[in-house]
Amino acid sequence: QVQLVESGGGLVQAGGSLRLSCAASGSIFSINVMGWYHQAPGKQRELVAVINSGGSTKYADSVKGRFTISRDNAKNTVYLQMNSLKPEDTAVYYCNAMIFTTPYSLHGMDYWGKGTLVTVSS
Repeated sequence: QVQLVESGGGLVQAGGSLRLSCAASGSIFSINVMGWYHQAPGKQRELVAVINSGGSTKYADSVKGRFTISRDNAKNTVYLQMNSLKPEDTAVYYCNAMIFTTPYSLHGMDYWGKGTLVTVSS
């Protein structure tokens, strides 16, 4: 069993900062790609940022220069530092990871956390 648990969401004023964390636990051999998605009310889930095992990152245009994704492989944890938050950032943020549970698999499997709510007030 593999589980992803997000934390760090909450209520913050515009211009403030939050740091989201997502820890993967369970039967894990290795983790390839980790990322953050968000879903605002009435909208579909969208990619926010991803980071691969080599440290390469990609960001949605809306968060470039404001958010930073990072990971701690020893802790199987991915972080999202969110600065200069805007009301438009309000959404449920979901952690995603491609995880290998054995050393024999050719491809990892996608796992999702339950989400953490970020609310940015103006």
